[in-house]
Amino acid sequence: MSASVQRPEAILQRLEWTVIRRLDGLLQGDYRTLFRGFGLDLAELREYQVGDDVRYIDWNVTARMQSPYIRQYNEDREVTAWFLLDLSPSVDFGTVNTLKRNLLIDFVGLFARLLTRNGNRVGAILYGGAVQGVIPPRNGKAQVLHLVDTLLEQPQLHRTPPTDLGILLNAALSILQRRSLVFLISDFISQPGWHRPLGMLTQRHEVIAIRLFDPREIELPDIGPVFMEDAETGEQIYLDTHDRGFRKRFIEAARRREAELRSAFNRTGVDALSLSTEHDLVKEIVRFATLRKQRSVLSRSVAKPSATRVN
Repeated sequence: MSASVQRPEAILQRLEWTVIRRLDGLLQGDYRTLFRGFGLDLAELREYQVGDDVRYIDWNVTARMQSPYIRQYNEDREVTAWFLLDLSPSVDFGTVNTLKRNLLIDFVGLFARLLTRNGNRVGAILYGGAVQGVIPPRNGKAQVLHLVDTLLEQPQLHRTPPTDLGILLNAALSILQRRSLVFLISDFISQPGWHRPLGMLTQRHEVIAIRLFDPREIELPDIGPVFMEDAETGEQIYLDTHDRGFRKRFIEAARRREAELRSAFNRTGVDALSLSTEHDLVKEIVRFATLRKQRSVLSRSVAKPSATRVN
């Protein structure tokens, strides 16, 4: 069933029965393995220790003390989470089980519900060639339904200006005043230049990138001559997928894009979860949580036990 004919209540009920219950069982409520360092107030400064997150280095104090110092935080009881949502035409592609747009809606509904049921607030910024709207953060199930309903009502866009995630990220930089947990959800098919505002955003907030993709964007099947259309420009091109050389060049180009994307996330210090239209959402989230937990344990194991307060 396409997202356009579903009701938000039905989507949320499906997620609660088929996804959230499974996650509760597999993670045993330990959603801290998914989110770390969000909703924080500054508690103290201490000397940098091996394994610390370099994003929390206070460069002003470091310059004064001639030694790296890191900011330590106390957790707030209330978390503010923002969904930065790329609704450009390319997210309406899908060839396996669903569209990338439907995957986006499921992810937003799922994590908005996980966060709000513990009293946290969620909001969103919608992008489709330009910022299409801002949903201020609120808590409660009604807010989750409002988010999902708004996404269901968004029309499929055609022939918009080329996607520029920098516009979305710069909007977030100006809108998000309080330190927040940020989900950047996109297929990252974008004009270049978005890495810089993403790096600036990660200095102020905890950012998790959710990369949506369809397997046919990585490897073409041998299905003979086809016409393919650019979702954003409407440009059509004739391709012969029987051509083994063409399929090889297609795969190599896709691999280069993958490598560039991984490099961008590594440079900006952003953890990324890749979600395929053919993969099980629960398994991918649990795998992601496990990797984050392992990195956290490793960081603590190599860190020095001492801490120094700077007045």
